[in-house]
Amino acid sequence: FAFARPSLSTEIAIDENTEHQIRLNFNITLLDVHCDYVSVDVWDSLGTNKQNVTKNIEKWQLDDDGKRRIFSGRNREQREVKNEEHEETHEELVEGGSDVAILDSSNFKNYLAKNDLAFIDMYAPWCIWCQRLAPTWEKFAKEVKSEGLPIGVAHVNCVEHADLCSEQMVRAFPTLRWYSRGEAVLPDYKMDRTVQALVNFAKRKIDADEKYKDWENNKSVNGKERPAPRVAQSRPEHPGCQVSGHLMVNRVPGNFHIEAKSKSHNLNAAMTNLTHRINHLSFGEPLYENKSRKTKRILKQVPDDHKQFNPMDGTLYLTKEFHQAHHHYIKVVSTHLNMGGEKGAVTTENYNSMLTYQFLEQSHVVYYNTFDVPEARFSYDLSPMSVVVQKEQRKWYDYMTSLCAIIGGTFTTLGLIDATLYKVFKPKKL
Repeated sequence: FAFARPSLSTEIAIDENTEHQIRLNFNITLLDVHCDYVSVDVWDSLGTNKQNVTKNIEKWQLDDDGKRRIFSGRNREQREVKNEEHEETHEELVEGGSDVAILDSSNFKNYLAKNDLAFIDMYAPWCIWCQRLAPTWEKFAKEVKSEGLPIGVAHVNCVEHADLCSEQMVRAFPTLRWYSRGEAVLPDYKMDRTVQALVNFAKRKIDADEKYKDWENNKSVNGKERPAPRVAQSRPEHPGCQVSGHLMVNRVPGNFHIEAKSKSHNLNAAMTNLTHRINHLSFGEPLYENKSRKTKRILKQVPDDHKQFNPMDGTLYLTKEFHQAHHHYIKVVSTHLNMGGEKGAVTTENYNSMLTYQFLEQSHVVYYNTFDVPEARFSYDLSPMSVVVQKEQRKWYDYMTSLCAIIGGTFTTLGLIDATLYKVFKPKKL
């Protein structure tokens, strides 16, 4: 019976795959980057340079436990934020005095205690978007004062007061944050940066706050409790994001990288943490999501030594310090599985064969300059060689031929032994 049992042979051959592209599947959880800032970019040696790829990619916002909470939709292009232009410079607007309060660690909490409602701009002087916002923010403060709106308008220089901005978890500049009774109301303001847009936003917040206070003072009418108004109250917001999908990349050396970027913000490099967990990473058509009988039958016959299809799955890459990120280097090897067809007959039409991709990886921590935003990079290279795993099963006539050979060989051997013994022990004539 051992003779009839099929065997597996492995050989190395030049990869004859003529496809121009290969599918790259990924599902990666970024534990400390908000979905609004996640960008997937692709580069290769042919000159491909795609920024913020949106096709076939989805994002999920995570909760504090790292579980998917809110579907952020397809990875669409980031929204353009309108910035207002002014005839006056910021210096000219503040010549007669500024209506924007200057906050630091010493007066931040006291300012929030004195102002039930506050709108605060957390900025960096080197940030181009902050520079464009500065005259708008000053005019907005003057408009608030002119209309007598009950809010405080202030700003914080995050370069001079980095500890305060770090405490407030400021991840991008400018961060425009609304505070109600000393607590931040999230998410932050991310709409147009014009005086009118800011005033309208403030009025909506004031109106919602007044409705809420009215409800608190008159919760019941005629003995019946009134329903609470639908207003945005402070709530925890975890910045994690799960990004998943697939890319069609050229079969040449290249990389895809995940980084934090924005069309209307400068990212705070010191607060950009690229700790990530790879839930899934593979090349080619997804194997374990394919429930076809062919796929399951073939994979069942393949030994574990030849199943390095997704060795990075379930691995956490932890960033322990600022200004660093993991870079992954991947060598991809085409693997032809032929579990019953003729040798070398590996085609998609062959019911007994399939093309897969195994890979090996090395990961290293890379350190960045102070003002460079880190990125999680996945560099890949396809081997010109391929592995062919061939299932070899002996034919019935091979069995018969071998059996006859064994019988014939045994008969011949026994005959030789008999003749030898006969000559040795034959009685000698005297």
